[in-house]
Amino acid sequence: MNEQSEPAAPAPNQVPAPAAAGGQPGDSPDGASAVVRSVARGLLDLKAAPLPKMSKPRWLAWLPHLVLLYLAAAFFAVTTEQLGNHYGVNGSVRPLLATLVGASIVIAMRWPMAGYWLGLTGAGLIAAQIHGHVGQGQSWPWMPAGMFAFAPVLLLVSLRVPPRVTVGAVTVVVACTGLAEGLLRPEHSGTTAPGAILLFAFTGLLGYALRATRLARTQLVQQETLTEEERARRTLLEERSRIARELHDVVAHHMSVISIQAQVAPFLVENPSEELKENLAGIRANAVEALTELRRVLGVLRSEQPGEDADAHHPQPTLAELGGLVDNVRAAGLEVTTEIAGIRRPLSPGVELTAYRIVQEALSNCLRHAPGSVVEVGIAYGPRDVHLCVANTAPTRPAPPSMGAGHGLLGMRERAGMLGGELAAGPRPDGGYEVSAVLPMDPVSPSGVTSAGPETKKKDS
Repeated sequence: MNEQSEPAAPAPNQVPAPAAAGGQPGDSPDGASAVVRSVARGLLDLKAAPLPKMSKPRWLAWLPHLVLLYLAAAFFAVTTEQLGNHYGVNGSVRPLLATLVGASIVIAMRWPMAGYWLGLTGAGLIAAQIHGHVGQGQSWPWMPAGMFAFAPVLLLVSLRVPPRVTVGAVTVVVACTGLAEGLLRPEHSGTTAPGAILLFAFTGLLGYALRATRLARTQLVQQETLTEEERARRTLLEERSRIARELHDVVAHHMSVISIQAQVAPFLVENPSEELKENLAGIRANAVEALTELRRVLGVLRSEQPGEDADAHHPQPTLAELGGLVDNVRAAGLEVTTEIAGIRRPLSPGVELTAYRIVQEALSNCLRHAPGSVVEVGIAYGPRDVHLCVANTAPTRPAPPSMGAGHGLLGMRERAGMLGGELAAGPRPDGGYEVSAVLPMDPVSPSGVTSAGPETKKKDS
């Protein structure tokens, strides 16, 4: 009895040799079988994949469905006629076979692979039924209209399945045609294999191209949507950074005042207790630390906008500088009138800055988009809020092309919302445009007492 030796185990450091020189992972038998299994699963997947409607124009949304229904009815009639008149097939089987041909197109509109197999089954039954009736030169296994009736089904399949499944579907129908002609072809019949190969290959390529175009268009729309959302988000963040940089001086001023007051307070009290000194020292330390952190964050924000470093330490504007702003706009060629109603009094620094920036941005929009118009700027001081309104008439000449998307309305809304206010903007009936805002305020006089006095009204032309 001979004993067979077991194969020697590979050495610990031995590297397995490649299966073939220049071989790729996908070229292995396992990779090929995985592809075949994937194609087979796709061919046997009978799940629904409805044919989408046309997006534009809307009144033709159902046009593809109507065309396919018309083709189904037309091929039902043609198949019935050819079975009876060309091949002599009569009786109840003739409308049944024609129904399979038409139904395959209708079913493929929602279940593409189910319609494919139904159409292929119908073609096989028709080939078997006419096998004994084929005359001299008559086509088999496909009837003259049979290939063209199956082409819409194959097109519906290729539009909604992956490319490899489309290749599998074309391969199956071409292989069935070739086997039928090679093994069962009747005497004196005409061949249909070359025409079937050309027609079905062209249909598969057409469906693949249309599917690829549709997917590319869908991805492009999605990418454009994401890009637009990202652009809007970036614009919002840029405007918020700009607002934060402008409000730094306001916050830093208050923090500095707190620090100084906490440092001086012990000297204003006779014999202050140690507990009081300790608390005031803690307040000052916290204020200094907060101011340091604020400056550090501001440095990061300003490093993203190097062009604005020159104005980093300039005082922030207030409504007291409105006259200079209006004069600059007038010098640029716009006719501007201002009207101030109510008791004109100082506001909190944040409200002053926000109100000035809203008016400034609205006037800039008038310069860019409404050349030659007449602009009215109105400011009304109420007991608890301040009302702003910048309105212009219709432009008298075309506006120059814009250099790009700005931060105008977005920035104004962000500033008003930051204070809990409201801003509205829109066209006027006369063809002009209006921007109005309501900002809550905390009017404080230099002595710390709320201002009072008769209501005044001022108008510049």
